[in-house]
Amino acid sequence: MWWEVLRAVLIAVAVTWAALVIALAVVRPKGPLLKEALRILPDLLRLLRRLAADRSLPRGVRVRLGLLLAYLAFPIDLIPDFIPVLGYADDAIIVTAVLRGVVRRAGLGAVRQHWPGSDDGFAALCRLTGLRQGNEQSLGDTAKEP
Repeated sequence: MWWEVLRAVLIAVAVTWAALVIALAVVRPKGPLLKEALRILPDLLRLLRRLAADRSLPRGVRVRLGLLLAYLAFPIDLIPDFIPVLGYADDAIIVTAVLRGVVRRAGLGAVRQHWPGSDDGFAALCRLTGLRQGNEQSLGDTAKEP
C-alpha cells in the first residue's frame, strides 16, 4: 500500500519536472537573446529586488517577484547544470519569463525607473520581454509603438 503511494508521488514529481523542462525550453529566449539575458543577469537581479520593494506596484506583481527571488536564492536549480544549454541558463529563462508578465502588468515606465544598468542593458531587457522601448509609460499602460 505505502509503496504504491510512494511510486505515484515519484511519478507525479517526474512528470511535473519534465513538463517544467519542456515549458522552459519553449519560453527560452532564442539565439542571441539568451546571451543577452545572461549578460544582464546581475542588473536583472538588482531590478527584481528594487521592484519587489516598491509599494506602488500591484500586490500580485510584488508577490511574483518575491517568489522569483526566493527561487533564485534556493541552492537547488530546477534544471541540473549537466543538461546542455538549459542547465546553465534556467535562471535567466525563468527571470525573463516572469519579468515579461511583470512588465506587462506594471508597465515599462515602472521598470525603467528602477533599472540599475546601462541604456544598452535596458534595451536588451525590452527585447527579452518582447516590449517596445518607445515612450516611457506610466504604471499599468501597455507598450506603444515608437
